[in-house]
Amino acid sequence: MSAKYIIGSVIASFGIVYVFDTAIADRKLFGGTTPSTVSNKEWYETTDKKFQAWPRTAGPPVVMNPITRQNFIIKTPTDS
Repeated sequence: MSAKYIIGSVIASFGIVYVFDTAIADRKLFGGTTPSTVSNKEWYETTDKKFQAWPRTAGPPVVMNPITRQNFIIKTPTDS
């Protein structure tokens, strides 16, 4: 019986958090604007090119994506 209350409370808390997050972040409840670095696709492409141009001094070449924080090792055809 207590599991019913725990699960209900967890679901309700996620609902409350979603409403507050939407009101504060998306609808700008406290004012402010979305930074241009988030909404500007040209900035993203320029930053991505800049990160790809950095030389690596050790290890295999890596594709760096600072937005998603994922790094991918580039496999060349000779790296079987």
